[in-house]
Amino acid sequence: MRKFLASAEFLAGAAASAVLFSSATARADQPREWEVTFQAPATDMMRQIERFGNYTMWFIVPITILVLLLLLVCIVKFRASANPVPSKTSHNTLIEVIWTVGPVIVLLLIAIPSFQLLTAQYTPPEEAKLTVKATGNQWNWDYEYQVDKTFSFNSAILQDGDRAKAGKEDRALYPRLLAVDNELVVPVNTMTRVLITATDVIHSFAMPSFGIKMDAVPGRTNETWFKAEKEGLYYGQCSQLCGKDHAFMPIAIRVVSEAQFKTWLATAETDVPGANKALMAEIDGTNKVAAAGN
Repeated sequence: MRKFLASAEFLAGAAASAVLFSSATARADQPREWEVTFQAPATDMMRQIERFGNYTMWFIVPITILVLLLLLVCIVKFRASANPVPSKTSHNTLIEVIWTVGPVIVLLLIAIPSFQLLTAQYTPPEEAKLTVKATGNQWNWDYEYQVDKTFSFNSAILQDGDRAKAGKEDRALYPRLLAVDNELVVPVNTMTRVLITATDVIHSFAMPSFGIKMDAVPGRTNETWFKAEKEGLYYGQCSQLCGKDHAFMPIAIRVVSEAQFKTWLATAETDVPGANKALMAEIDGTNKVAAAGN
């Protein structure tokens, strides 16, 4: 009886976790332990990257198996005990043609969609409706909203001692080493241009769920873009080794509705912390589901 109750409790807990996870994944995504795939895509560009990754696997897996089989054949068939007199053949025209033409065909089949994807990444399908400048520092980010009334703020890793004050004690939604004090806030389904630079050393602005990764180089402004299709809180990190605290330089982007963004923007122009708290209160009041935890 005890075993039955324990099993029932386990299944109920697993089902509840599955529901929470599926609901959370629909809203946002973040790194998870033992993750071996890409994070859930939140943009069309990331879906294209994911499809290309799956496409290349149709070449990588067969080639890996073929090479492994050839190695096993060589090890078994041509070992010294089974083949004491090695072959004196120095050339084989057919084999040379196969190992030359074969890789060329494979590379062409990979290169063509690869170039198409690369072109799409640098060709926004529409004009940007919002422009944000991201400046990397050791080891935080400055965000400048280039709107009618330009304003900027700093975004740094959230210290554990500041969680209660910031109202970010839920570690599933605000995970350790990824949560920040001030998130970059953007509206959903809005083409957003990000101008990226740095003040000291080379950093890299990377958001896996959006399919973007762009170096932040001092004295130079690079440009990338995204159009988030799902509301939620997304996490990335600086992806260029930039000093001793490189691992403590997260990026957090909160995607909200158009109405929520307009309300946040009106307040953030003069009071960013106040605007963030009001936005968090509204989101927590309308949606109690946490983002995918790790």
